[in-house]
Formats: sequence, C-alpha cells, structure tokens
Amino acid sequence: MKQITFFFLLLMSVINAVGQTQNVDSLVNVLNTQKITADEQMELYLKICQGHFSSFNSEKNLFYARKGLALAEKENDKLRISRFNEYIGYAYSDNAKYDSALIYHEKALAVAIEIENQEQQLKIYVSISGTYATWGKFLPALEYALKALPLSEKLEDKQRNMSILFNIGSIYTSLYNYDKAISHFEQVLSLAEQSEEFRLYYTRNAYYQLGKIYNDRKDFDKALQYAQNSLEASRATKHKVYEAMNLQLMAQISYHKESPDYDLALRYAEESVRLSEETGFRGVIVASLNIISNVYRAKKHFKESEEFAFKAWGLDSLNISTDMMPVSTNILYNLVYTNIFLGNKEKAVRFLQKYHTAMLDYTSKDFHQTLVEMEVKYETEKKEMHIASLEKERELYVWLGISGALLAFVLIILLWQTKRNTRKEKQLIATRSVLDGEMRERARLAQDLHDRLSGNLSAVKIELSSQTKTLQNVSDKLDNCIRDIRDAAHNLMPTSLQSGIKIALEDYATQFPNVKFHFYGEEKRINGRLEFVVYCCAAELINNAIKHSGANEINLQLVQDEKHVTLTVSDDGCGYDEKVAVRGFGLKSIRDRVASCNGTIDIVTSPSTGTETTIELKTEKLN
Repeated sequence: MKQITFFFLLLMSVINAVGQTQNVDSLVNVLNTQKITADEQMELYLKICQGHFSSFNSEKNLFYARKGLALAEKENDKLRISRFNEYIGYAYSDNAKYDSALIYHEKALAVAIEIENQEQQLKIYVSISGTYATWGKFLPALEYALKALPLSEKLEDKQRNMSILFNIGSIYTSLYNYDKAISHFEQVLSLAEQSEEFRLYYTRNAYYQLGKIYNDRKDFDKALQYAQNSLEASRATKHKVYEAMNLQLMAQISYHKESPDYDLALRYAEESVRLSEETGFRGVIVASLNIISNVYRAKKHFKESEEFAFKAWGLDSLNISTDMMPVSTNILYNLVYTNIFLGNKEKAVRFLQKYHTAMLDYTSKDFHQTLVEMEVKYETEKKEMHIASLEKERELYVWLGISGALLAFVLIILLWQTKRNTRKEKQLIATRSVLDGEMRERARLAQDLHDRLSGNLSAVKIELSSQTKTLQNVSDKLDNCIRDIRDAAHNLMPTSLQSGIKIALEDYATQFPNVKFHFYGEEKRINGRLEFVVYCCAAELINNAIKHSGANEINLQLVQDEKHVTLTVSDDGCGYDEKVAVRGFGLKSIRDRVASCNGTIDIVTSPSTGTETTIELKTEKLN
C-alpha cells in the first residue's frame, strides 16, 4: 500500500501545487507584520497551506488551515470554507488519520455542492478517492474516482483527467484487475502525448505501472520495454527516485525471465542501490540488495549472496512494512540457504527460525507489533552470535520442552473431548428415558381420565337428570367437566396418534380456524417416541403462535421421506427476538425433545416479520 500512497500524494501535489514557488516563510511574515483585509488574510492562509502541503509539512498545514477556516466561517466565505476543510483533510491523511481526513473532505464536498462549484467538487472527489486508496479501501476509492472522471471531462481539464485515469488504473492494479488497469494506463499515455507540459511526468508513471503489471503476468519482454521507457522519462525529468525504482524493476525482470541474464540484473540492481542511497529511498535499496543476493545465490557465489542479504536485512529489520514482507522473507531465505552451503549451521538455524516466524507474522492480525518484537530479538541475537555449543544445546532442550508441552496439551484436549462426548451421550440417554416415561405416563393418565373419572361423572349426570329442575345448573356444570376432562385426556395423549402422526396433526389442526395443515411425501408409521415428539413440538409451536404472535394465519406442514420427517410451523405474526425468547420454557422444552432424537431445529424470526420454525428428525437408527 505504500507505493499507491506515494503515487496519490504525488499526483495531488501536482494538481494543487504546480508552479508554487513563493516562499512560505515570507508569506507568514506578511501575515504577521502587515495590516491586510480579511479577504487578503484568507488568500495568504490558502497559499501558506499550499506551500506546506507540497512540502508534506502536515503539522503546519493543519495549523494554518484551521486559522483560515475560522476566518472563512466568520466571513461566511463558502468556497474558502470548502478549501480550508480540504487542506485539514490532507493534513490528517498525511498522518494516517484517514477517518478524520474523510470527515473534513466530506464537509468540503458538501459546501462545494451547495455553492455548485464543480471545480472544487472535482478536487474533493479526487482527494476522497486518494484517502480511501492510501487507507487500503480500494472499492470506495474506485467509486469516488469514477465520480470524478466524468466531471473532469465535462470541465475539459486534461491534466486532472490524466491524473484521475492514472489513479483508477492504480486502484485496479491493487484489486488485481490487470485488464482494466492496463486500459486506463494506456488512456493516460494517449492523453499524455497531447500534453507537452505533463507528457514526461505521466508517461513515466504510467510506463512504470505497466512494467510492474506485465512483470506480475510474467510477460517479461513487455515488462522490460515499459520499464525502459519509464527509465528514459525519469532521466529526462531528473527524477532519481523513479530512476532507481525502474532500475530495480528491470533487475527483477532480468533475474526472473525464462532465460535469466544474471550479469545484467546485477548491473541494474547495483545502479539502483547507488541512486537510492543518494535519495534515501530505503525500500528500493532493500529490494535491490535482495536482487543482488538472489543473483549471487543463483551463480552459487554463496559468500557474496550472504553478504548482500545481510546488508539488506540490516536495513529492512529497521523498517519492516506489510508491503516489504515478500522481500523480507526472501532475504531470510537467502540467509538460511547461503549459510547452509557455507557450513554455518548455527547461523542457518537462527535465520530459519526467523524465516518461520516471518511467514507466520505475514498473516497475523498483530503484524506490526510482532515485527517490532522481531527487530528487538534480531538485534539481541546479533550481539549473541559468539555463543558456543552450550547455547545450541540449551536451545535444543527448550525445543524439546516445547514439543513435550505441546504433546501434553494435545493429550489433555483429547481426554477432555472424550469425557465431554461421554457426558453428552449420558445426557442424551437420560433425556430419552424421561421422554419415554412422560409418554407412558401421559397415556395412563389420559386413559384413567377417560375411563374412570369421565365415566363416573357421566353416571352422576344421569342420576341428577332424574331429579328436580333445580339441579339443572349442576347438570350443566357436569357437562362442562366431562368435556374438559375429555379435552385434557386428548391433549395428554390424543387417541388419533394411535393412527399415525399425519392423522393426529390433521385432527389437531381442525381445532383452530386459522391453522392450515399440509402433508407431503409418503404416509407411513414411524417410531412411537418420534411421533410423540413431533406431535408435542407442533402443539407447543402452534400454542405459542396463537398466544403471542397475533397471527392471522398459521401453516402446519409435515414432510415424510425414507429417512427423515420434517415439521414446519410458520405464521404471519409479530415475530420475536430470539435472544430474549430462547430463555422461555416452551422453546427449551422443544429443543430438548429434538435433541433427544438427534434432530435439528432452525428458527427464522425477527420482530414484525413473522416466524418460521423447522424441525428435522431422522427416522432411522431410533430405538
């Protein structure tokens, strides 16, 4: 991500500060010593901010932008309010405070839209896109860049149009969409040929990006041609950083192509190192030193390979970044490889441990913190490299101890898992036993209520009917008692369940005007306990829907096949919050019954959207 940050800052600097030659200190002196109008003060603040922005002095940029913003708000100067917010956003972006930067850029954009200033809108679209890109959020970066593109075409701003096309190409490169990236960079080249002022600047940048893309695609001939074109433009513009970057890319291409030219790769890399040392661009120095080490390793000059790898590692260990990790790991690989062939076993083991750690840290969430720790460890170990064989033995014992601890940990986990599974199996057996007992007891109670108590109450009713009319109320109450007892007996263990689950559920659904029953599949008898569980779950779910959901319609569906029975209860009621309802006794009872049959339950609900509960049970392997 560092490279795309570099390009965006470079482009924004050109857009906003080309031709800015005034001395910032002299402007500050005018501001502090002369009496000038508010309008002149704001204009000076803008020029000072421009100067500090082009020199990447974010602290002073922020200071003067805030002072300018306060004055612009006091004077209600909308355009300058937008521009000062823009510069505050740049200052925060320079300090990697991207969320704060976006807040101020959005403020600047809102004011620009309010005053219908399309030129300012365009600048802010580019700024927001650049901030997202440097933050690594490439999709929103692409979104704002694509908003800026038609506006730049409408305003016929060719220079900014080229920069936006370049930014879009860079974003597509970061998204690995090379076809679209190539298309946009080629558009940049086409427009650059029509602009004498910025031709070399944009051709240099676009050629370099195309060289990198074709190198990644292993089309080394095209990659080398584009890198050479960019190198020529870099020398014409006397841009040593780009010159060094292109030389490093050409060295990489020469080394990686199918028929490597090691001598040429070596010359390019050495020249890249020399130029990078002049500019202090450490990332290119490290990458070029790594290529030199790779070349010597390939030529089996292990001493030279180890020497340059160690130089690269000395620089890289002080400045490791996510972008440099592939280079860092390659440097460590060279240090391991060359020390093996040089017979330095202790050094090889040390760097092998570092290589292993680096590869793990590459994907770690705490990457940056881990790298700092690696730096400390590396510096410490470098001072301790004179330790003799006793230290090596101590490390061996440490590794054996770690291995033993890991083995013990694995055994403990296995024992815990076995014990947990055993406990779970016992709970399952106990639950099934409880359900079997409940089913038998329900059947007995239902039979007793129906045969004994209901019969006795019927006899009393007959006896009372022969008495006087004053006992009519007692007779009516007995009728109610008989009906309630029959209903209770039916609920405990419906007689229709003796004919199968389909008939039982169909019979149950007829009790409610808003419950519709549907059956699909092959009707057949299944295990008695399973039928009982399905019936109880259906009754509980319908009861919940009627009581709590306010549903107008409830659908009860049963599906049977060779190996499964599936129950679905859905309603168009108010739904509920699962986190709250899961604590209720009714749902817990349903879950326990389903778990006892090794079944699954799925509930889809939320407030105001209704509820659908699906229970699936296997009909095989049940006792």
